[in-house]
Parts: sequence; C-alpha cells; structure tokens
Amino acid sequence: MAALTTIGFDADDTLWHNERFFKLTEARFAELLGDYGERAQLLDRLLAAERRNITRYGFGIKGFILSMIETAVEVTGGKVQGDVIGEILAAGREMLAHPVEPLPHAREAIEALRGRFTLVLITKGDLFDQERKLAQSGLDPLFDGVEIVSDKTEATYRRLFARYGSGPETAMMVGNSLKSDIVPALAAGAWGVHVPHELSFALEFAEKPETHARFRQIADLGALEALIAAIG
Repeated sequence: MAALTTIGFDADDTLWHNERFFKLTEARFAELLGDYGERAQLLDRLLAAERRNITRYGFGIKGFILSMIETAVEVTGGKVQGDVIGEILAAGREMLAHPVEPLPHAREAIEALRGRFTLVLITKGDLFDQERKLAQSGLDPLFDGVEIVSDKTEATYRRLFARYGSGPETAMMVGNSLKSDIVPALAAGAWGVHVPHELSFALEFAEKPETHARFRQIADLGALEALIAAIG
C-alpha cells in the first residue's frame, strides 16, 4: 500500500461550527411565517426550495436566504409583507457575520500533522464567506493549500489530490459529511475518515460505506493522529 502523503480537511462542522446557525435561522423563519403553516410544513417547503436551488445558487448562506424568500412568497400566495422579507434578509446578514467557533481538537489535530503531510482545506460554499471563516479561525497558516469549490465530487478529489500530491491513492479526506467528504473521496481511491457532527443538513445525507476497505470513523479530531499511525 502506498504511503499516505496528502490529507484533505473539510471546513464547516469539521473544523468549526456552522449548521447550528442554519438551524437557528430556520426556527426564526418558521416563527415569522407561523400564520401560514405549522413549523414542520414550513421547513419542508424550505428544504424543497433549497433542493431545487442548489444547482442555481450553489451551497452557502446566500442561496439559503434566496430559498427562504422564495418559500415565503410561495406559502403566502405572493402576499408576504415587506417587513417579513426584511427580517429574512437581516437573519441572513447575521449568519454572514457570525463568529467562528473552532470544534474541539481542530487546531491540535492539524498542528500534529503539519510538516509530515501536505495539508489541504477542501470546502464548498460561498467564496467570501468561506474565506472570512477561515481567516477568523486562525487556521489558515497551517494549510499548504486552500480550495473552495462549487461541489465535491469524485472528479474534484482526483484533481485536487493530484495537484497536492501523487493522486488519491496516497491521500485521505477528513470530514463530517458522508455525501460530500467521504463517499466521493472513496470513489476516487482515497481514504475517507468520517467525523460525525451532532447537526447535519438533510441534503448531505448518504449511507455509511461501512464495508469499504478505506472507510474509517472517529468520534472527534483528537483521534485522527492515532488513526493515521495505525493505517500507515
């Protein structure tokens, strides 16, 4: 087996909290439109709008804001009041300015591997927002490369692991999303290390590839260095 040379890290909900701000904003959205449906129904309509709009707006807060506005127009039959739209926009601005809170062991895990492997941050979403969060996290200088992509696919990992190493066969992807971080990385030929987060986006669901020889799961990033040593 070829020696591991490159390690990719996801950002949102792998290195810092992110989904919690979406959940809080969803609750605020459901409260604003409470006269037009039950919370579960409103959030189902919102999720359906997000699913439709992913290919138009991509992943991130700005697309989420547009999906909330679209849903508000739909559920009110076009009668949504301007102050409600204003509240949705305000909620979006708050999300775009939320402080970055690193997850436990994130910095320590990266520092322990720095200099021994090529470390690459591979994240998707809005360019400006991802750059802001990375800068505020203080983790930027620890990475050998940063890639903000529109989506994470098998082709994405093949391309990036070839750019930052000798290909996916000598690479590992670490992240909280089975759909984006693990399954396509495994398909490309890399190792996939799942670090579950307590909150997850419904559109990021995928079955756990438990029988795959290169799939691993750890409780938190504090266990990553030992896992790599065991694999190596």
